[in-house]
Amino acid sequence: MSSNQPMLKQLMRVKNPDHIVDEADHGGLKRSMGLFALLMFSVGSIIGTGIFVILGEAIPKAGPAVIISFVLAAVVCAFSALSYAELAGTIPVSGSSYSYAYATLGEIIAWVCGWCLMLEYGVSVSAVAVGWGQYLNEFLSAFGIQLPAAIANPPGEAGGVFNLPAVFVVVACMFLLLRGASESATTNNIMVMIKLGILIFFCVVAFTAFDGGNFEPFLPLGVAGIGAAAGQVFFSYIGFDAASTAGEEAKNPKRDLPLAIVGSLIVVTIFYLLVTIAVIGANGGQPSDYEGQSSEAVLAKVANDVTGSTWAGTIIALGAVVSIFSVVLVTMYGQTRILFAMGRDGLLPKTFTKVNPRTQTPVNNTIIVAVVISVLAALVPLGQLAEATSIGTLFAFMIVNAGVISLRRSRPDMDRSFKTPFYPVTPILGVIGCLYLILSLDVVTWIVFAVWLTLGMIIYFAYGFRRSRLATGEPQSWEQDPEPPVVR
Repeated sequence: MSSNQPMLKQLMRVKNPDHIVDEADHGGLKRSMGLFALLMFSVGSIIGTGIFVILGEAIPKAGPAVIISFVLAAVVCAFSALSYAELAGTIPVSGSSYSYAYATLGEIIAWVCGWCLMLEYGVSVSAVAVGWGQYLNEFLSAFGIQLPAAIANPPGEAGGVFNLPAVFVVVACMFLLLRGASESATTNNIMVMIKLGILIFFCVVAFTAFDGGNFEPFLPLGVAGIGAAAGQVFFSYIGFDAASTAGEEAKNPKRDLPLAIVGSLIVVTIFYLLVTIAVIGANGGQPSDYEGQSSEAVLAKVANDVTGSTWAGTIIALGAVVSIFSVVLVTMYGQTRILFAMGRDGLLPKTFTKVNPRTQTPVNNTIIVAVVISVLAALVPLGQLAEATSIGTLFAFMIVNAGVISLRRSRPDMDRSFKTPFYPVTPILGVIGCLYLILSLDVVTWIVFAVWLTLGMIIYFAYGFRRSRLATGEPQSWEQDPEPPVVR
């Protein structure tokens, strides 16, 4: 019992990382994912609609030098990805950065991290689902089919009232997740391969019209343009941490999680650079080349212009439809596993930890997440709220970088299957990079985040502070049963 301890010490109580790992081995989730599935989880989470949209906004800021912007953004992301890889290999559990914070920085920091992840996952997946109807309409229009604006568009935009496709994609993902982690992973593998194949198709088409002269001048807006575009494209890399939420369902987590996290960043960077070079080579790289163009249609426009017909653009639209479905699936999976970990620690009600004995998935958890996301996507104009998810993401990245430093100091002897290179420079640069991006965000983003954080603090002190397992002294499930069944 910790009730007699000073308040600050109670807030900063740390969960033994060895206990976290031991409990994960007896948590009731099925270890069914290999390296390829974990890699596809992260790749599927990163490559959403970002690459279909971002080039139309980033190229006008930097010109052909946007290529350097993508590399720069990838390097900044790599600092945090390497820290995630180290902690994922050391503490391979479902809670991702929430659990890492609990083992390194203390309960209050872990709660804030978990609360930020709820904002990031919940609102971002709702925002992504909202756009599914629009991309679906774009694809269906090639066959003369059009969904009514009232049910296909975001609430309050372009005649949108109730976003039915958004609800459909969320509910479909819910049923996939309820069937089991391996079934969800298989579906995600197929969808990721489809969207990567479509990006390769686009590159092949665009390179048939490649003109090297489109890369001159390479720096029309100077070095400042590179930085401006890098800050924008950074967010198209977010999602590499998705594999870390599958720590308790990976067959060989200590080996595969670090490989999946770092590998996904490498794979995505290669695809982003290929697509960027293809777009500039076929469509031009100067800001004037994109005046009056819809940023959301750049890839489809290039494909249509090169082929002289609309069939290529229809295939690109299919890529966007598949991408959104994959992102919704993986993001919902990640949120349910983080909530599972928080419920197991007593910071949230036990209903979030109920696992179906047949499918070995957190059923109540998944249904609750799907209902909340469906309501947000169908009825709430998200608007600027979606942008507030970026601050929660960056805050979680900062915590993971700081967690690497803390655990290296407190447990230098702990077994680490992967170590961040150039320590401590790498995690320090990760903290600095995230802090820089956080400080550059709009004021309204800070306001939304402050309101969300305040709500989180109220819930923590009203519920989690006194009910957490570290506060009550409640033994872990693996301590209650000396020989519980281990599900492999």
